[in-house]
Amino acid sequence: MTTDFLRRDFLKKTGLLTSGLLLHNQMLSAFAAPAAAGKLKVGVIGCGDRGTGLLKIINDLPDKYEVTALCDELPFRLTNALKVKSAAKAKTYLNYRALLDSRQVEAVIICVPLYLHFEVAKAALLAGKQVYLEKTMTYDIPQALELVQLARQRPHQTVQVGHQYRYSPLYYKVKEMIDKGYLGKVTQIDCRWDRNGSWRRHVPEPELERKINWRMYREYSGGLAAELLSHQIDFINWAFNTHVDELFGTGGIDYYKDGRETYDNVQVMARYAQEGMVGNFGATCGNAYDGYLFKLKGTRGTISLLIDEGVYYPEKDTLKEYGTVDGVTGATKITWDKNGGIPIQTGPLKDGSWYALNDFHRTVHEKKLPDSNVFTGAKVACTVHMANQAIYNHTIERWQSEYNV
Repeated sequence: MTTDFLRRDFLKKTGLLTSGLLLHNQMLSAFAAPAAAGKLKVGVIGCGDRGTGLLKIINDLPDKYEVTALCDELPFRLTNALKVKSAAKAKTYLNYRALLDSRQVEAVIICVPLYLHFEVAKAALLAGKQVYLEKTMTYDIPQALELVQLARQRPHQTVQVGHQYRYSPLYYKVKEMIDKGYLGKVTQIDCRWDRNGSWRRHVPEPELERKINWRMYREYSGGLAAELLSHQIDFINWAFNTHVDELFGTGGIDYYKDGRETYDNVQVMARYAQEGMVGNFGATCGNAYDGYLFKLKGTRGTISLLIDEGVYYPEKDTLKEYGTVDGVTGATKITWDKNGGIPIQTGPLKDGSWYALNDFHRTVHEKKLPDSNVFTGAKVACTVHMANQAIYNHTIERWQSEYNV
């Protein structure tokens, strides 16, 4: 038998071929919003790196959005945002409440510092707007619970939370694989999001330090847990329909002794008791070797994920059940990549924000609940707040029944 024949035989028997878990390019169109829906008039509140980044994504969605308004309290950011094609004709505001008063704004994309998420999102809901709110949904647990209650009172308004990475078709397929048992019983999840850089932004004038480098200060920021690890926390909650039961953590300002207050090196260990899983979450600003690392380990196999790539590694017993093993060396004759894994997604993928903004457009027009919504966002916000309490206070934090929104 040839290796190609064995590979196809394995895929056929395990269902990886016939169930469509290996995506093809033509399937990506299924994740686009209906073409018949009209343009959404949107205002962007917060025109820093993330706000202008989403404006560039909107460049590729001309039939979905019309950017009618921009807001930022720093004029140079508005000037920069107006250079983006999708925002060239937008009206500018220095005060977000004035933008919310505009009848030319149906929806808002909120990209302000974390400590302002709740304030601006609440005002937007009360103004009758549809809301796309960047992650993490809120700064703390009380704000998350209050935003849920407000959104419940306004069922015809959408609140989508910007955990954009899990909107990728790749992550939907990974969830499908988990649901269909390809991993068996998952007991361990390892997550990292590392970088080698200070995370600081250039400050043109000293008095703007806290406005521009808000991520450095605990009054405004949830640090690495909120800015990076929240994405992986969100995916675990969603994929397993679960939440953390208890967690503890540690960290420190271990390299960048530059006056920052948020830690540049953190590690959190979480127990998902109802699922029988342990989750390990880490991030550092002092080494970029691992970068984004996400591994789900089960009794039948492991999935290793990057943002836009995924590989399935069957356990030995899984291969014995379906594959062919060399009787002399004990090595499988079936190899899919140089490490013996099966690629889950081989076609090109778009940026996760493209899929997320498509979904926002669709759910607003169809009056449906987004996949990443105020309820899932609240679970993540509660977990991130718990993680920071554990990291900074050296405590074990436990999930409370009132967090079950």
